[in-house]
Amino acid sequence: MPARSAVTIFLLLCALAFHGRLSAEVVNVYTSARVAPLLSNDGHGMYADMVDYLNRQKIGDLQFKLIYLPRKRLQLQVENGALDGIVIGMTPHWFDDVAQKKYLWTAPFALDRYVVVLPANQPYSDTVPGTLAGHTLGMVLGYSYPDLDVWIRRQGLIRNDAGSDEHNLEKLRLHRVDGVLAAESIVRWYLKQPAMQAQFQVHVLPSQPTERRFLIPRAQAAIYHKIAPVLRKLKDDPEWQRSAGKYE
Repeated sequence: MPARSAVTIFLLLCALAFHGRLSAEVVNVYTSARVAPLLSNDGHGMYADMVDYLNRQKIGDLQFKLIYLPRKRLQLQVENGALDGIVIGMTPHWFDDVAQKKYLWTAPFALDRYVVVLPANQPYSDTVPGTLAGHTLGMVLGYSYPDLDVWIRRQGLIRNDAGSDEHNLEKLRLHRVDGVLAAESIVRWYLKQPAMQAQFQVHVLPSQPTERRFLIPRAQAAIYHKIAPVLRKLKDDPEWQRSAGKYE
């Protein structure tokens, strides 16, 4: 092949690749989580892996980009219809959408549940009301826990907010709160060292399992119809199961 022809073909391929990058539709994927194993400060975690996984699937012309947004701002933009993207890691009852009528919801990509973390020497019974009466319970600022309101009242606990579950767990370690309510995945990750496990007790709470899904505003229905089939197949995809297994 003449050298000029080879150069022409190379330039054409570069132009096509460049045009492909320009024509890709960037989908902003928002999260209010900034705690391991969901999303750590260095950008690693289950949510980052999920976004990378979607990009590897080459779903039409979509390119997914993970963005952190504080919970109050995120929820306000979702409820006002002003969000320019989708949300990762949410569950319908957090947005008062158990019937899944307000927003579009994908199949879950992970399951979780709420637990209470207490000092190892703290007496506790999940069948006797008031065993924690007057104690402070670390919870996340701006988060609601509708399934657990009754349990919190029965126990006589006093809510004490912090910016994240990780911050609350540190406060518990330093004896600045008496207990912490958090997702089990976050707690197990925090307590993965045997020395840490010996300091605390963990009890599963009476709430619905947390199905971590994508919330998609109805205005973004075209995106939903492209990614929903991919999410429905996750349970049978060894690649995603291996990735998710790192965080169990």
